[in-house]
Amino acid sequence: MNRLLLWVGLLLACLLGAGGYYAWSKAIPYDEVVDRGPSPEALANPYLAAEHFLREQGLTVEHANSLERLTTLPSKGNSLLLLGERSNMTPRQVEQLLAWAKSGGHLLLVAEALWDEETGKSGDLLLDRLYIHQTLSDEPEEPAASAKPPRKKTAPDLTKLYVDNETPAAYFSFDTDFNLTDPKHLAQFSANSARSSHLMQLDLGEGSVTVITDSDLWKTPNIGQHDNAWLLWYLNQGTAVTMLFNSDFDDLFTLLLRYFPQALVALIALVALAFWRAGMRQGPIQPPAPNARRQLQEHLKASADFLLRRSGQGTLLQALQRDILRAARRRHTGFEHLDSAEQRRVLERLTRQPPHIINQALGPLPAKRLSSADFSRQVACLQTLRNAL
Repeated sequence: MNRLLLWVGLLLACLLGAGGYYAWSKAIPYDEVVDRGPSPEALANPYLAAEHFLREQGLTVEHANSLERLTTLPSKGNSLLLLGERSNMTPRQVEQLLAWAKSGGHLLLVAEALWDEETGKSGDLLLDRLYIHQTLSDEPEEPAASAKPPRKKTAPDLTKLYVDNETPAAYFSFDTDFNLTDPKHLAQFSANSARSSHLMQLDLGEGSVTVITDSDLWKTPNIGQHDNAWLLWYLNQGTAVTMLFNSDFDDLFTLLLRYFPQALVALIALVALAFWRAGMRQGPIQPPAPNARRQLQEHLKASADFLLRRSGQGTLLQALQRDILRAARRRHTGFEHLDSAEQRRVLERLTRQPPHIINQALGPLPAKRLSSADFSRQVACLQTLRNAL
């Protein structure tokens, strides 16, 4: 039994070895390239390939995010490429750019707006200051219907540029829907397609300015087509290149709302709860004071204060004098028919008070307001007489 199992094992091992050798002899190694798409750096920078190309040609390349770079960028030996949207550019920034170019810099910009004949401007402040107009290209003429040939695949309308001392022309893939015009004939040279002009360069002081209809020919992957890359080198040769193509950034709140809306809502809710918790009462609510808690003396004092504020001192003093005279009439019959001297003698006898106290109490009231001490003294004198009656 053991010998049978041994032979079966040897047979299986031979079969497996023979099958493995056959598979190995027939296997052909090969390399497979997996395209994972552009890198995050390439997605964030559409001119990344253009930057690498210029560096390979020996040029120094950097990119800026705002025109603040002009404050430290020398004009001579430098090229500034305005490839981004600049609708928010101010007149002061336009003057700053033109002054930088006049002092020896090379400025390259993309025409952004179409020329309006009615208003006499395009809205592109920088383009209008250079007296270069951008319009739509003329539509090609359609052949007559009777003579129309069979439709054929037409070649793209490329822009041509002839360079001195070089016989063949260079070809570029500008967008042929737009056209540049130079009404004052300031351009030193231009590059044209069959329908329109797409590049113009003019001298400005000690520097130069290049205007193009679009910069898509230098984006990835268009820069590898035709002579697009060569044109970028030709316009900036011998200079250090600074690219400005992303001058507008979203603020922090916009980025949070776009990428982290749930976290933003949670943060707002947390802040609201924190304010609610900080505003909570500490301890029980104090009950309102009962209405019967005040004493009679407090009511009398409050009433007197009210009358003093509302009617003045004279009214209170006259009320006390009337009380004294009323009490005297009750004590002495015919008191009201006596003259003042007789009334005061009667009061001396009834109250047993000296004459000067009676004269002070019943004398005429002063026109001016009494001081607090004099008023208190007068009231005390009147109350003494009233209490004595």
